[in-house]
Amino acid sequence: MRRLLSYMKKYRTATVLAVFCIVLETFLELIIPLIMADMVDVGIANADKAYIFEKGLLMAGCAVVSMVLGAGSARFAAVCGQGIGAEIRKDEYRKLQQFSFANTDHFRTSSLVTRLTGDVTNIQNSISGGMRPACRAPVMMITAIAVSFYINKELAVVFLIAAPVLGVLLFLIISHVRPLYSKMQKAVDLVNRIIQENLTAIRVVKSYVRGDYELAKFEEVNTGLLTTSERAFRVASLNMPAMQLVMYTTILCILWFGGRLILVGGMQVGELTGFLSYVLQVLNSLMMISNVFMMFTRSLTSWKRITEVMDEKIDITEERSKDIFVEKGEIDFDHVYFKYSKDAQEYVLSDITLHMKAGQTIGIIGRTGAAKSTLVQLIPRLYDVTEGEIRIDGYPVQEYPLRHLRDAIAMVLQKNTLFSGTVRDNLRWGKEDATEEEIEEACRTACVDEFIERLENGYDTDLGQDGVNVSGGQKQRLCIARALLKKPRVLILDDSTSAVDTATEAKIREGMERSLPGTTKIIIAQRITSVVHADEIIILEDGRVYAVGTHEELLKNNEIYQEIYQSQKEGADL
Repeated sequence: MRRLLSYMKKYRTATVLAVFCIVLETFLELIIPLIMADMVDVGIANADKAYIFEKGLLMAGCAVVSMVLGAGSARFAAVCGQGIGAEIRKDEYRKLQQFSFANTDHFRTSSLVTRLTGDVTNIQNSISGGMRPACRAPVMMITAIAVSFYINKELAVVFLIAAPVLGVLLFLIISHVRPLYSKMQKAVDLVNRIIQENLTAIRVVKSYVRGDYELAKFEEVNTGLLTTSERAFRVASLNMPAMQLVMYTTILCILWFGGRLILVGGMQVGELTGFLSYVLQVLNSLMMISNVFMMFTRSLTSWKRITEVMDEKIDITEERSKDIFVEKGEIDFDHVYFKYSKDAQEYVLSDITLHMKAGQTIGIIGRTGAAKSTLVQLIPRLYDVTEGEIRIDGYPVQEYPLRHLRDAIAMVLQKNTLFSGTVRDNLRWGKEDATEEEIEEACRTACVDEFIERLENGYDTDLGQDGVNVSGGQKQRLCIARALLKKPRVLILDDSTSAVDTATEAKIREGMERSLPGTTKIIIAQRITSVVHADEIIILEDGRVYAVGTHEELLKNNEIYQEIYQSQKEGADL
């Protein structure tokens, strides 16, 4: 709670003003029944019209001021609630940006989206909508009880019986509804996951005519959310009937005992009328408090889910970092072992020892599942090694500040990703202040110039979400151009020319040699033609280095390389 309330510091003024308006409004509303009781017992009893009008105007004035204060409290509470929600969302998103791949693997993407949106919305709505009853109810209840005892002590004893009954009922309801709220948010996660998977893979769904299957799958999780929500709200809805049962029972008891007191002259009619007004205010206060507890319970469930993200321990830190930069791009793997989870029984990579000279072109090939992509992801510390050490220019990668390390390494991943926006916007991810000449040079090197003029608006063409307006090969070339704009010391191409023809691939390779002569280039490929000109070719097999050599050496001495070469040659001949 202390951590959640710390977000109010920035909105302290709005919070104080909201509370001030709520408390003052409450006091004005509590004065009205006293004025009404005085008007009945004095003005109406004595048929004094002037007195009745005087008290009536006073009541109207209190009501108008109370209305203005109510509008002010709603505005300030909204500013506070929405502001706190925005701050929580910003901190949570900032934490997500610090996540390594391993941290992200702990959560599903759909769940992270729900925690950033739905869970934060629950909290900000609870603050905006709950501040008024949370401040109003205690003031109203304490004041109304005090005035009720002032009016008639004997009759006010009824409160001492009703309050504990309400408290017990509220405790029973909350204890049952809280775990249901947690299940409900998990059900929302599941619905979001199914929607995300379906929309991401909509082309596959339609090409395999699996729309009915996807509908059935969505209906299952949607029904699960419906069932869980119904259970939660069914229990929560018992709150109102329970409160009303106690409230009306209390009113009946007061009317019974109050009527008997009037008959024996122990109480006046105006006093009973005013007393009933305060009774209703006390009971309404208790109902408001119970509703606040219900909102608070749901908010706590959401806050717990948010803190799971905020408290996630970042496994890639900069504790050993020094003020150093990658100068040449020489890379050494020194007996490197890696596994994704500490509890995993087998290593994904085992005893990797490699030396890549600065400026060399290194090819990496191997069968599917040989851990080629995993190997290169260790260089920019997207994952950290489990054992052993990776050094760049003689320094362990842990000693480089993450920003400097990753800025010196450009990666074109296996899955090409483009963002919403224009071609130029996407290219400038490589270099924000890139000039038109630099952009055009990178595009010529990556053979983007072959198709850029055919796009509707050239460099200003909107690519849509995930680059839906360009083909797979065009997307790959744009991603390569984006990486080239960085002018990196190390360039990693992870099977990033698989969707282009061999002639275009050769042009890109020649262009890179010209534009990045001193850059260490690591090329992961399935086709031997992609790495045949490399200074060294590394063959990975089951997460181990099987062989290292030039194309000629491996073709002469290595069985796996010969097998791959022959199979691809036969395929080309066909």
